[in-house]
Amino acid sequence: MYVSAQPSVVIVGRPNVGKSTLFNAILRSRRSIVGDEPGITRDRIYGQAEYRAKKFDLIDTGGIVQGDDALIPSEILRQARVALESADHVIFLIDGRSELTAADRDLAKMLRKLGKPVALAVNKIDSERRAGLAHEFHELGFEHLFPVSAEHHLGIDELLAHVTAGFPVSAPEPNEPANRIKVAILGRPNVGKSTLLNALVGSDRAIVSPIAGTTRDAVDESVLRDGVEYVFVDTAGIRRKGKTHLMAEKLSVVMARRHLRMCHVALLVMDATEGVLSADATIAGYAHEEGRSLILCVNKWDALKERNRKKFLEQIQERLKFLDYAPVVFISALKGQGTPALFPLIRKGFESASRRIGTGELNRFVDTLRWEFRPKIKYLTQASIRPPTFVIFTDRTGTGKLHFSAERNLANRLREKFDFAGTPVVVKTKRAE
Repeated sequence: MYVSAQPSVVIVGRPNVGKSTLFNAILRSRRSIVGDEPGITRDRIYGQAEYRAKKFDLIDTGGIVQGDDALIPSEILRQARVALESADHVIFLIDGRSELTAADRDLAKMLRKLGKPVALAVNKIDSERRAGLAHEFHELGFEHLFPVSAEHHLGIDELLAHVTAGFPVSAPEPNEPANRIKVAILGRPNVGKSTLLNALVGSDRAIVSPIAGTTRDAVDESVLRDGVEYVFVDTAGIRRKGKTHLMAEKLSVVMARRHLRMCHVALLVMDATEGVLSADATIAGYAHEEGRSLILCVNKWDALKERNRKKFLEQIQERLKFLDYAPVVFISALKGQGTPALFPLIRKGFESASRRIGTGELNRFVDTLRWEFRPKIKYLTQASIRPPTFVIFTDRTGTGKLHFSAERNLANRLREKFDFAGTPVVVKTKRAE
């Protein structure tokens, strides 16, 4: 039996209203996800979520239709009741694109008798026009109503802010840092990745023995600084004796992609004495595509003459111009020069990528824009983090899609306004109905 001392939130609703989609959206849009855990039966699923440092159990129940044993197994209703009896808050999810059904009304009646706090979430509200219709569902008799789109991650912030309002702020586990940032050290062979790892963890090493990585080619090292645990993943072990230089280059790219999926921030190490090569640009491109915060580390900087330093900077601007958001740090990993500056940059990149801006604040920002592109922006919302991803709802002009130059312009304006330093900013468009 699943037992937890944390507050619990139960999602209920009739079949096919989007409960599982909302369940996944809440878990996947929050940083501290422990993971899903199978419940007592397949009809009740547990997950652990966190919202603004408040941890809680999230429970997804099977679709409930009261008094209809032929349509829905009675076991689902029994399982839902078990979850509801111990719930601290209930999210009652209904389909905002259809009229209220008898099943909705019967379930509402059962929840009112239960006496638990209930938030009525009206799902599939993904346009201004539909948002106006959501309030028609007040007839179910619940005071707190929230229009949401579980599929597009809209309105979930407002819903969770209400649901978790009375929950306690979770304290870190004993001897566990408040924050944990995974950092992948990437780059071509022989650019100094292992040397950089040693410089970063050397005298500040918190965990003396290496932790086995996900493959034999990676080693993790942890450093604790100012309450933050930095977990560095070194991919230097990709080299094989007897392999050609070309094969080593290919392996560096394969390993880079694998570890990018696991990290929060990437350090791309380049060799100042060799210039910016095509493999550097390839790995940098993968980091950008994966949406990872990125820091460009130019190693062996002390070996360059002044005129060659200027040339290297020009190469970065020319060949890595798509990474104009990424800070550039000039280091000598062997001598430890410049490496202490990486820690605050890593933390800033992580915090930027994790930043969430409220819909109200975003739309006040839209009101201040001098927007000269077509179509016009009707409203803007943030769909997810890491990377910060925004959905623009446009008017009916043309296809409703923005030109890539307009999307890039808006991403830059968002970066400047809300300090999304060191992280990609993704902009998607959707035509408002």
